[in-house]
Amino acid sequence: GSVLTFHNICYRVKIKSGLLCFRKTTDKEVLRNVNGIMKPGLNAILGPTGGGKSSLLDILAARKDPHGLSGDILINGAPQPANFKCTSGYVVQDDVVMGTLTVRENLKFSAALRLPKSVKEEEKNERVNQIIKELGLSKVADSKVGTQFSRGVSGGERKRTNIGMELITDPAILFLDEPTTGLDASTANAVLLLLKRMSKQGKTIIFSIHQPRYSIFRLFDNLTLLAAGRVLYHGPAQQAMEYFQSIGYQCEPYNNPADFFLDIINGDSTAVALNKAAEGNTAESTEERSEYDKTLAEQLAEKYSNSAYYQETKAHLEGISSGDKKKTKGVFRQITYANSFLHQLKWVSRRTFKNMIGNPQASIAQVCVTAFLGLVVGAIFFGLEENSAGLQNRVGAMFFLTTNQCFSSISAIELFVVEKKIFIHEYISGYYRTSAYFIAKLMADLIPIRTLPSIIFTCIVYFMLGKYGLKPTVEAFFTMMFTLMMVSYTATSMALAIAAGQSVVAIANLLMTITFVFMILFSGLLVNLTSVLSWLSWLKYFSIPRYGMTALQINELTGLNFCGISNNTLVNVCAFICRACTGEDYLKSQGIDASPWGLWQNHLALACMTLIFLTIAYLKLHFMKKFS
Repeated sequence: GSVLTFHNICYRVKIKSGLLCFRKTTDKEVLRNVNGIMKPGLNAILGPTGGGKSSLLDILAARKDPHGLSGDILINGAPQPANFKCTSGYVVQDDVVMGTLTVRENLKFSAALRLPKSVKEEEKNERVNQIIKELGLSKVADSKVGTQFSRGVSGGERKRTNIGMELITDPAILFLDEPTTGLDASTANAVLLLLKRMSKQGKTIIFSIHQPRYSIFRLFDNLTLLAAGRVLYHGPAQQAMEYFQSIGYQCEPYNNPADFFLDIINGDSTAVALNKAAEGNTAESTEERSEYDKTLAEQLAEKYSNSAYYQETKAHLEGISSGDKKKTKGVFRQITYANSFLHQLKWVSRRTFKNMIGNPQASIAQVCVTAFLGLVVGAIFFGLEENSAGLQNRVGAMFFLTTNQCFSSISAIELFVVEKKIFIHEYISGYYRTSAYFIAKLMADLIPIRTLPSIIFTCIVYFMLGKYGLKPTVEAFFTMMFTLMMVSYTATSMALAIAAGQSVVAIANLLMTITFVFMILFSGLLVNLTSVLSWLSWLKYFSIPRYGMTALQINELTGLNFCGISNNTLVNVCAFICRACTGEDYLKSQGIDASPWGLWQNHLALACMTLIFLTIAYLKLHFMKKFS
């Protein structure tokens, strides 16, 4: 098995507080002089909330931002390999399995992307079946894991599926962040018994745990007690009681050792109460109380540093040749992949489409709403005639069509926000490149959820407006469909550019809505763009609806005559006032070039905007902070 040693680990973080203008940056010490040896077996990291358990676990697993970190981490006496985070297993606290897929499909996904191509398909399937059997998941192997909307497997089975995802590569070292969180006592016990069985096969299992019951505590081989970033004990778990007795803390009969240790650290146990009484009255205020706890943690850390356990660990660490040591900083960034870009793209696309089919509410709702809106618009603007009212209604209908395409694309905000945790975990673990994930998500969203509604919308609206529909030519019909698709793609890519890297949907939603409201002002209906002040008129070039409106108007209005041959005085007066008898006249009054280039330059502008927004979205995703 693998032995992980860590020497003089110190970790400081900068914490920003206050409002934007008056931000203060304070330095916080998270870990100080942490030393230890993690051998094959169950290695537990125990301590109160905020003691540094998860930070230490992330540092050992090479998943922490290396800024502010110093010290040495060695595997079997050699520096951590650069791709350590991809070769070790790491089970995060929150579930990161896809709920719409079955247990078997999730494990197959992990096998397909984390095992190299040299491993044959049959071998990968055999590995998946072996893990399902080992983890006792045979009964639920073909059941969906479950989402917040649909029931799936139980909490314990879900946790075991998470562990299975990491066991695919058969890692020598497995890290788990609070594996018992959210599980009842017997399920938590079952998970730890499973880990114990695995540790007997020579695996080094390192995990943080909050407050284990005794039946779980007695399974531990090695225990590390942390408080306020200091080590209070590191050694065999079953000798910890003896150690605390030796420094004057007596455990009451029938007390759980884990609770007893936490009581000592928090200064709550009866043993500590006696010490407190001897020391005199302690202040009640929370500030002084935390100060007291800090000094208590310092005292316990000092006692540990004088103990035989510490001396033994120190001697072992110093025995490892210093020539092999290497600072941890360079280790963290490199990610290696077991498979090619196309292989990753195939599997991530397959999973994304399965996820969409397994969770069809959003896509079906979008298609139904689009069809309903199409019928409503068709009914309102039904039977357009070639007169001044017909001109007004045509322009109004086009304004509604482009505006609707913009606002319906706000749903794309969730594309990267909802799966942010899954993406970060899988990216760091070396499942796939950012580009493969990005393109797969685009293919699954843009093609079905943006293209299909545009086609349905055009087919319904086009033939309901006007006596025989809008302009009765094939070219005009497909130009309108293409224009609506382009508006939808551009608005969607803007939504992705705003939302990528965000954690909260509401903020992205607000930014999108404000942006679209400004764009609609410059769309060409609410204000005549030729009359806008020159120092503001440049804003029209950033308006997505304006390009859509302009293209639709050129496509529909050219060649139409809105004065007719009637002697109706009202119509002629209107023509005289508006000076817009033909579609071309109206377009000219709006400052629109009705030539073929005037039409297609709008599509070119939308295509350029789409590319720019998608590039921004990809860069935000690529440079997003992925290490905690």
